[in-house]
Amino acid sequence: MLPILYSFRRCPYAMRARWALLEAGLLVKWREIALKAKPAEMLAVSPKGTVPVLVLPDGTVIEESRAVMEWALDQADPRGLRYAADAVALIEQNDGPFKHHLDRFKYTDRYPGTNKEEQRAAGLAILHSLNQRIAEQGWLLGERCSLADAALWPFVRQWRIADPEGFDNDNSLGALRSWLNRFLEDPRFERLMQRADPWDAGGQQHHFPADAVEVPLDQPLFHLALKADWQTAQASGSYRISTRGMTLEQVGFIHCSWQEQVNATFERFYADAGEVLLLEIDPSAVGAPLRADAIPTGELFPHLYGPLRLDAVRSAVTMPAAA
Repeated sequence: MLPILYSFRRCPYAMRARWALLEAGLLVKWREIALKAKPAEMLAVSPKGTVPVLVLPDGTVIEESRAVMEWALDQADPRGLRYAADAVALIEQNDGPFKHHLDRFKYTDRYPGTNKEEQRAAGLAILHSLNQRIAEQGWLLGERCSLADAALWPFVRQWRIADPEGFDNDNSLGALRSWLNRFLEDPRFERLMQRADPWDAGGQQHHFPADAVEVPLDQPLFHLALKADWQTAQASGSYRISTRGMTLEQVGFIHCSWQEQVNATFERFYADAGEVLLLEIDPSAVGAPLRADAIPTGELFPHLYGPLRLDAVRSAVTMPAAA
């Protein structure tokens, strides 16, 4: 059984929860809601009536976005987003003071007596501090993406939507703009923002992500590996190469194929690679999430969202030079 996710497409809290589900290679039953007509099924499990709400197969209800992110990354964190211990402080600053100023700047008419320019100045002070961090390190907490980056960018996007001209023309926010664009230009952004009609029990039942399916556990998977990479894996205890020349940490998953896809993959990417091994993988033994994701052509390929355990590899044979 799959978890059930109640979500609202544009809500930044729901966006960061969905981003974590994408990162972790998870598939959920997706129930997009209408804010003015929240389904009784959602209110029954989470009376607070805000998204996201994740209902696990055992009935456990997770109803805060940070908790959904943590749960998802507990299942798999292939890019190691939780490497920085001080992410919590930045997330709390975002969810507290920054969200306070964002709401009052964006929706001033909802807060009688609020001075819009004061809220704008207070929010910009926080954005400038984020910009400085990124300018110095590349990301908020270091040289690579962290949990803080994944948790904050939907709110920075909201600020830009509230004041696009000011945000885009502020020379003091150049590093922050480039950082935000990394997320907005990432192919996963389109998947994150897929549309669906509000959920109805009698209507079409969607999955998130909508362009993915479950990987059957009774069909073997295959992966092409350079012989040297496989030897390194045998020495270290796990295989962490996504595809030729790219690691799991760089890509976020390990590319796999079903049997009928192997030859085309070999011919396209590995025909000139020297000695290549074909690994046959038992999908029921991998110990990490599997999800079949669509490539730009629409073809589905199975992806492993974690390191490949050696005991999940049934065989490793030399791939013929002419597949």
